[in-house]
Amino acid sequence: MTITATAPTVDIERDKINSIVFASSIGTIIEWYDFLIYATAAALVFNKAFFPTFDPLAGTLAALGSYAVGFVARPLGAALFGHYGDRLGRKSMLVLTLFIMGLSTFCIGLLPTYASIGILAPILLIVLRVIQGIGLGGEWGGASLMVLEHAPIDRRGFYTSFVQIGFPIGLVLATLVFSLVTKLSDADVQAYGWRIPFLISILLLAIGTFVRSRVPETPVFEGLKMRDGLSSNPFGEAIGKNTKSFLIAVGLKLSEVSWVYMLTVFVVVYATTRLGLSKPMMLNAVLYAALLELITLPLFGWLSDKIGRRPLFIVGALFTIVFAFPLFWMLESKSAAVVFIAMMLAMNFGHGLMFASESAYFPELFGPRVRYSGATFGFQLSAAIGGGFAPIVATAMAGYIGGTTGVSIMLVVLGLITLTAALAARETVGGSLTE
Repeated sequence: MTITATAPTVDIERDKINSIVFASSIGTIIEWYDFLIYATAAALVFNKAFFPTFDPLAGTLAALGSYAVGFVARPLGAALFGHYGDRLGRKSMLVLTLFIMGLSTFCIGLLPTYASIGILAPILLIVLRVIQGIGLGGEWGGASLMVLEHAPIDRRGFYTSFVQIGFPIGLVLATLVFSLVTKLSDADVQAYGWRIPFLISILLLAIGTFVRSRVPETPVFEGLKMRDGLSSNPFGEAIGKNTKSFLIAVGLKLSEVSWVYMLTVFVVVYATTRLGLSKPMMLNAVLYAALLELITLPLFGWLSDKIGRRPLFIVGALFTIVFAFPLFWMLESKSAAVVFIAMMLAMNFGHGLMFASESAYFPELFGPRVRYSGATFGFQLSAAIGGGFAPIVATAMAGYIGGTTGVSIMLVVLGLITLTAALAARETVGGSLTE
C-alpha cells in the first residue's frame, strides 16, 4: 500500500517540476531570442539603417552603443522587478517582464529608418532598446527562482540549467533566422529583411505568455509570506546587508558574460570586417557552438550538483585566461574547421561551464527575503559592465589600435576577476533555501 500510494505523488511532483521548467525555459528562450536578434542586427545592419552619417567604424560603434544601452537598462529592470519579485511573488514578474520584452522587440521591427525620419529614428531605437533591457533585466531572476524554489534539493543545478538553455536556444533561433535573412541580397536586407526576426517575435510572445500564466507560485515564497517574513526593502537589504554575496555574484558573472558577447558580437564584426570571413560562415560557427551547449549546459548543471558550483567557476575562469590569445590565433587562420573548433571551445568552456549553474548558484548566495533582488541585480549589473561595454571597447581597440592583443589582455583581466570571486565564494550545494 505504501508503495502504491507514494508512486503517484512522485509522478505528480515530477510532472509539476517538468512543467515549471518548461514554462521558465520557454520564456527565457523568447527573452534571449529578442535580445540576440538585436545584437546581430546591431553588428551587421543598424550602422547603415540608423547611423548612416558616420564613417563605417564610427557607425558600427554607434550601433553597438545602442546595443549597450539595453545592457545599461538591465540593472534598472533588475532593481525594479527584483523588489516586486521579493514583495509580491515570482510568478507575476514572469509574465510582466516577458510582455515588456516581447512588445518592445516587435515595435523595433516597425521602426522607420534614418532615411525616412532622420535623427528621430535612432532616438526611437534607443528608447525601445531601453524598454527591452528593462524587461530582460527582471526576467532571468524570476525564471531561475521559479525552478530553483520548486526543485529537489539534490537536483537544483540540473533543473535550473534548463533556464540557462534559453540562451543557446534563443541564440540558435536568432542565428537561424538571420542566416535565412542574409540569403537575401544586401539591398533587400537593408530595405526590409532585417525586420523579419523582430516581427515574428510576437508569435513567440503569445506562446510564452500563455504557458507562464499557468505556473504556480513557489512554495518558498508562499511560506515566507505566511510567516510574515517579507522584506519591506529587499533591494536595499540585498545590497546593504549582503554586500559580500552581491560583490561575489558580480565578479562571478563578469568574465563569462564578457566572453559570450565578445563571441556573438565582437568576433562576428571583427572576423567579417577585418579578416574578410563571410557573414554566413561566422553565423554558422556561432550556431554550431550554441547547439553544442544544448548538451553541455545540462551536463555541467548536473555536474554542479555532484561536485559543487564553485569548482566549475574556477575551471571556467582559468580557461578564459588560457584561451584569450589562442582564440584569435585560430580565427586568423581563416580555416573554416579551425574557426568552428575555436568557437565551440570558447562558447562551451569559456561561457557554458560557468553559465550552466548560475541560475542555482547566484540565488543560493542570498536568503529568501532578498533572493530575487540580490541575485538578479548582481547578475544584470555584471552583464551591463561585461556584456554591454566589452564588445564596444574591443571594437574600438581593434579598429583604432589594430590587432587583438589588447582585446586578449582585457579578457585575461576579466578572467582573473572572476577567478578571484570564485576563490572567495562559498559553496552552496545542499544548503537550505528557506533560511
